Amino acid sequence: MKGLADKPSYIIELLEGGVTLEDVIDGHIYEQALVEKSAFVVGDLGALMRQHACWQSIVPELQPYYPVKCNSSPAVIQVLASLGLGFVCTNKAEMNLVLDHGVPPENIILSGVCKQLAHIKYAAKNNIQHLVCENEAELSKISRLHPSAKLLLQLTTEAHAAETSMAFGSSLKSCRHLLEAAMELGVQVVGVTFHIPSSCQDLQQAYTHALSDARCVFDMGVDLGFNMNILDIGGGFTGSEFQLKQVESAVRPLLDGYFPPLSGVQVLAQPGSFYVASAFSLAVNVIGKKVLTRHWDSLAQGENNEDTEFLYYMNEGVYGPFSRKLLGNSIAAPSVHKHVLCAEQTVYPSSLWGPSLDQLDQVVERCLLPELSVGDWLLFSNMGACGLEESTCLSSSPQLPIYYTVSTSDWYEMQEAGVALDSAMKNFSMVQYSA
Repeated sequence: MKGLADKPSYIIELLEGGVTLEDVIDGHIYEQALVEKSAFVVGDLGALMRQHACWQSIVPELQPYYPVKCNSSPAVIQVLASLGLGFVCTNKAEMNLVLDHGVPPENIILSGVCKQLAHIKYAAKNNIQHLVCENEAELSKISRLHPSAKLLLQLTTEAHAAETSMAFGSSLKSCRHLLEAAMELGVQVVGVTFHIPSSCQDLQQAYTHALSDARCVFDMGVDLGFNMNILDIGGGFTGSEFQLKQVESAVRPLLDGYFPPLSGVQVLAQPGSFYVASAFSLAVNVIGKKVLTRHWDSLAQGENNEDTEFLYYMNEGVYGPFSRKLLGNSIAAPSVHKHVLCAEQTVYPSSLWGPSLDQLDQVVERCLLPELSVGDWLLFSNMGACGLEESTCLSSSPQLPIYYTVSTSDWYEMQEAGVALDSAMKNFSMVQYSA
């Protein structure tokens, strides 16, 4: 397996001698206290290895294909590529990224709705054969620009249709028409892909409908002479071991019935958040504070009032690393750095805001926190699936610094698994952090 590039654009700190991830965060907060107090991210690459082991132990029959849009950090791509994962890309930049990390073209799928012509041409030029297709317009583009492509038809699902108002995928009836059109154009169709969102309440029913429909599309394809051999059950994996076991219990009997091992069908899945969410933590600084109370005039000095509410402003918001809030996703309440909450300590209703003073820039609507001061630090966990490598012109920090770490125990396990990180590693014990 291929290791890191000779000249990586990042450094990994090896945690030796009992040094913990919390020590790393402490050290970088101390560094920031001496300068501009910028937000930063700490990534634990060992978490990727642990999630991979969890995936293999629970759903070994599902081959993981990582959606690059989830987190395109070079270190993440390198570790997952070394572990043998496939990759799902949506544009030319993502395809170029994974190819640069030694991923073979046959392990890449070009997905995305309404793909740009240049992206299809790039896939053809670089021998990336597997493309997702969901309508006749896409089929027409692909047949002209990449006639040797092998298509996966995007099948719509009831669970996904209930979550979004936008059309996504083809219905079972439309798939018949697409298959016939592909046959006339001489383009190969090799499988089906669909998506069940993680918010789905009835996994059993959702996967039953989706896999039943997928089986019908496979049968139609075989009748038309296509070699149907790839089934992609999509994403919808939160990162929780419990949720993964729920998906496994819903999917396994259905796969055994519709796509048994002897059928020769390769079954893929797209665990994005599952691999990376827990691997990254975000540290932000409190830059402003406002007190709201209905009885401000009667509030004596040092007296707590149950009607008191605090608004805190942070140096990052929804136009930066919390952008998923704009898509309707909730952000979990943070922990306060270097703070252990005592049972008798008063906590107050609090809301957390970004720095833009925009009404949309509310990161956490309501949570309970002890009273904070300007300059305090808040730590948000499970931030790995927030597009940390993407910049935005409205963010106070166009690209947040990411400090990668790995413990010695995880490091040895990664070496045994074929992950070579030597060229980006520096000895953590040589980096002095003060409390």
